[in-house]
Amino acid sequence: MDLPKTADIVIIGGGVMGASTAYHLAARGITNVLLLEKEQFFGQGATGRCAGGVRYQFSTEINVQLSLISLPMLARFTDELGQSIDYRQCGYLILLTDRKDVEQFKENVMMQQRLGVNTEWLDGDDIRERLPMMNIPDVLAGTFHAKDGLVDPNSVVMGYINGANRLGGACLTGVEVTGIQVTGGKIKGVQTSIGEVKTPLVINSAGPWASLIGDMAGVNIPITPLRRQMLTTTPLPEIPADFPFVIDFSRSLYFHREGDGLLTGMSNPDEKPGFDQEVDPAWEITHLESATTRMPLLERAGLVAHWAGLYENTPDAHPIFGSTHVDGFYICAGFSGHGFMHGPAAGKIMSEIIIDGNASSLDVSTLHYSRFEKGRLIKEYNVV
Repeated sequence: MDLPKTADIVIIGGGVMGASTAYHLAARGITNVLLLEKEQFFGQGATGRCAGGVRYQFSTEINVQLSLISLPMLARFTDELGQSIDYRQCGYLILLTDRKDVEQFKENVMMQQRLGVNTEWLDGDDIRERLPMMNIPDVLAGTFHAKDGLVDPNSVVMGYINGANRLGGACLTGVEVTGIQVTGGKIKGVQTSIGEVKTPLVINSAGPWASLIGDMAGVNIPITPLRRQMLTTTPLPEIPADFPFVIDFSRSLYFHREGDGLLTGMSNPDEKPGFDQEVDPAWEITHLESATTRMPLLERAGLVAHWAGLYENTPDAHPIFGSTHVDGFYICAGFSGHGFMHGPAAGKIMSEIIIDGNASSLDVSTLHYSRFEKGRLIKEYNVV
């Protein structure tokens, strides 16, 4: 497909946010939508390098509410879009070893239950009984929600891309946005690696690269890219089929089944912001030492694959939705490590903001770009 000369809306970024937004706009009848992805394939940035987890367990009401919209959308995804996404409701089991975390998570569970999320509170012995293959004598307590789980990121992205295309949208890969034309405080068009597109409206869904896109429009976006890495192992027959997504919270260490083996990752607290997506071998050793301490059977496993991706962090670990001071420049980014799971809801909400002037599915006014200037930050505690 050739690059159109004009578009009603240009979406920058072909991960889950951009793909979901393109689909939901097209589903509402806005078909002159152009999505541009700089990579050769959709979903190869932050979305394609994530662990695929989806959960209801968050520490702020707005994030739980985003999950309450998004995860049911994933549950009916195949019926709506005709695309299988391998949704596995294995549950998230979060392990707590710090008494400060125990108190915070008790509050989290009460809030989640008030919103209709039936998270279970477990004591340390309950957890050790559920996870006999793990070495967790110091676990004090934990939380479990059975409908948390895993979804295939690539399938979700392609389901939305194909859906947008069927409805008349245009989604292109291998096209990098190199500039944004702003005249008199209004969006007029975008420059790309293969030509120019005139448009009055741009949606920045570039994830970890969103601040670079913002700079092109004269909008300072406080999104910082931060590397996270993970690996998968050869088969481990001792891991039961119903093994949950386990998070050792204080260590930012996690495990879940991947095929017949495990996927495991751990956040580096000393990671410096940047766009490096190469595996850090020194941190991989540190990660594996911690992982093997918790899961001794990993000593017998081989390495299948390892990779790194980028979180798109904001100062309060919450996303940015909506307009900016540049007329026609919108943001849907900054999900701080939980964007994939909120992508379905985010695209629907953005379509409402663009078409109706406000979001009817969920009031996301507290997540507007202006909150950073006004100091209205709400911190998400449950980020790994």
